[in-house]
Amino acid sequence: MDLSNLKPAEGSVKQRKRVGRGQGSGRGGTSTRGHKGAQSRTGYSRKAGFEGGQMPIQRRLPKRGFKNRNRVEYTALNLSKLQAISEKYGLNEINPEVLHANNLISKDERIKVLANGELKSGLNIKAHAFSASALAAIEAAGGKAETV
Repeated sequence: MDLSNLKPAEGSVKQRKRVGRGQGSGRGGTSTRGHKGAQSRTGYSRKAGFEGGQMPIQRRLPKRGFKNRNRVEYTALNLSKLQAISEKYGLNEINPEVLHANNLISKDERIKVLANGELKSGLNIKAHAFSASALAAIEAAGGKAETV
């Protein structure tokens, strides 16, 4: 056996369907498009979401809720997490640039500090938003909270 007598496996290679090549091809007449209707016509393209005339799912289902396009998404960071970050990296000031540099947030994420956990040392924290209880806890620990 060598490269000159290799063949594909039996039944793995099929002839392609040659459409629109006359009656002798076995696919003459309608050229596999069937009789009449939009799909038999040239230039037909099915609309996205078209279900053959059945009421489409986006019209069958009721509209629900409200999406506020002006909503601002925040990434929540607890005080316990900030304390762990400051101990791990030896920081006394935490801001979005530092968090991004250490791959803790992505570049355009906004941060909100929440009061879960406690601070053992006074940290200077810069974030986009603070909860009221987090502000009180940061100042009680001798730190500063600054809104970016």
